[in-house]
Amino acid sequence: MDNGTLKRPRNAYTDIVTTTQVTLVQIDNYGPWTVTPEPRREMDLQTMQSRLFADVAQFVGSRDGYAFFTRFDNMVAVTNGLDDRDHERLQATIRNRYPVTISLGVSVAERPIDALEDATGRIQAAGSAQDHSRTEVLAGEYVDVPGDDDLSIAHFDVNDATGKYTDQLNEFDSFIRIEQGYAALMKHLREEHGALSFFVGGDNIISVCPDMAEADYRAAIDHVGEAAGVDFKVGVGRGRSAHEAGFAAKHALEDCRYEGTTVEFASPPAITE
Repeated sequence: MDNGTLKRPRNAYTDIVTTTQVTLVQIDNYGPWTVTPEPRREMDLQTMQSRLFADVAQFVGSRDGYAFFTRFDNMVAVTNGLDDRDHERLQATIRNRYPVTISLGVSVAERPIDALEDATGRIQAAGSAQDHSRTEVLAGEYVDVPGDDDLSIAHFDVNDATGKYTDQLNEFDSFIRIEQGYAALMKHLREEHGALSFFVGGDNIISVCPDMAEADYRAAIDHVGEAAGVDFKVGVGRGRSAHEAGFAAKHALEDCRYEGTTVEFASPPAITE
């Protein structure tokens, strides 16, 4: 795969090819470390994991990327705009602050899942996640010249989650309902479109998507409603970075709330030569 942006027409969102740079962050030899020289206190591990994720998120976010915790020992970041030096600095930051190190795999693709698959393979090729000799791998490729609309971010929100769940059910049952909706949406978008979706708290889900039409988003929302009984609305934005696209998606989601609609797209970029 060549580095850099793909050639694409620029007349409308639905005609623009996405170019997503994904970084897999994997803690080196974490499993054995948690029980050496003896099993460590669970809350100490939980505290370290959450702080480490916070540092990764802050580092990536300060460069307009997005980071998601997934399983904590593995994290996924959308890193358009970050180069190899940025990734080296991230590794140094973690090395200097924690008793563990991280390996990074980076790849670029039109579909986010394809970028993640390739990024994962680059780390796996260097050794197992529990191989003590595999330390601070940095392998991958980067977007050469970011385009103004490379990324597509969709921000999903549960309709009236407070009225239906928070104010009606105990927290655990509310959590189950939201997670069931998340699981159905995450699986559908991954299998049907190669999108990556992440729960980001409350009743919000952020999806990193390839090019998708309004009908695709409506079909996803209908599927989740039928499969899990959870109703979503979604705002969709495009941008050069995850922050730019995600912020546009937030504004589009506000349009949904104001207009009472299910799917809204942020205004497409102006046509330029």
